[in-house]
Amino acid sequence: MTDPVILTAGTGGTGGAAARTFGRIVVGTDFSPAADHALEVARTRFPGASLHLVHVTDTRVTATPDLGGGLTPGSVDPTLLQTMEDADGGRLARLAREGEETELMVGDPVTGILDAAQRWEADLIVVGTHSQGALEHFLLGSTAEKLVGRSAVPVLTVRLPGGRR
Repeated sequence: MTDPVILTAGTGGTGGAAARTFGRIVVGTDFSPAADHALEVARTRFPGASLHLVHVTDTRVTATPDLGGGLTPGSVDPTLLQTMEDADGGRLARLAREGEETELMVGDPVTGILDAAQRWEADLIVVGTHSQGALEHFLLGSTAEKLVGRSAVPVLTVRLPGGRR
């Protein structure tokens, strides 16, 4: 195993530079091509880091948009939720490589990823970004944007090459 990557960020002036080692990385996934690409970036750019793959089964699928721009929670069918969890758990297990940890949760993806990062004492969160339609962005917002705004640790957002989804 190689040492974790050390990124150095200059101050832009004559001051010193701050070095930051990312040895414990949470990688959030929604199983999209963008998330798969972000996972590959984490694996290749931080070869010595410990990876913790996190997926949050999004309970917002049972919510309906309201006129105020928010969401009205719907009742969660336990059978549907269990089916979703089982499917997501299988997909997450297939993504992980030897030595990588996984965690599957149910709820809000932003809160889940942030909670996992805090519990696991992550140095960095890596997530993929993908284009959304204007209505989807208005109603749900961007998970990556919310993570950047709320995270206590750095967040690396990774876009697919060529703007693919």
